Amino acid sequence: MSADQGTTMIWWLLAALLPVSALLARRISLGGTLAMALGWVAIFLGALALFSYGQEFTSVALHVKKQVLGEPLQRAEGQRLHIRQAPDGHFWVTGEINGTSARFLIDSGATVTALSDDVAMKAGLNIDSYAPGMAMQTANGVVMAKRSSITGLAVGPIRTSDLPIVVSDRFNGVNVLGMNFLSRLKSWRVENGEMVLEP
Repeated sequence: MSADQGTTMIWWLLAALLPVSALLARRISLGGTLAMALGWVAIFLGALALFSYGQEFTSVALHVKKQVLGEPLQRAEGQRLHIRQAPDGHFWVTGEINGTSARFLIDSGATVTALSDDVAMKAGLNIDSYAPGMAMQTANGVVMAKRSSITGLAVGPIRTSDLPIVVSDRFNGVNVLGMNFLSRLKSWRVENGEMVLEP
């Protein structure tokens, strides 16, 4: 018998001695003693399994979490932001306008960043309702929009300020990050089904 095997045998004997001595001291019936002894064995085996296969249990738990909750659509790696392509084929990202959360469609075909009027109101943006509007061509046809700007915009680790935008109640609740945002980045690209934004 090796030294390691001897140490393991002593550990198991000591582990078994503790519950047995406790049960004998309490003078419980044979059936109760057997049930408690089996309970202790199950506890020790469970602890041993957790100790021996901790990484495997963690991996399984993460896999189950990913299956139940789904993978996040965006994740930061340092200053880079990785955005996974959504099932609809677009790239959606959650950002903050002056501290107000908003969901954006990233659209390199849009010249300017656009906000729906309800999000603009929540973010407290200054919009001159009496100023003349501007006609914009969208996927739903021509809509009238008002000009404004965002003091502070954060998209993951990426932050920008004084970003010109347009606001309209005709955007059907869709907010768009356009080229005037993307052009402020060091780079943006699509690779392996992800859009990577680098400030």
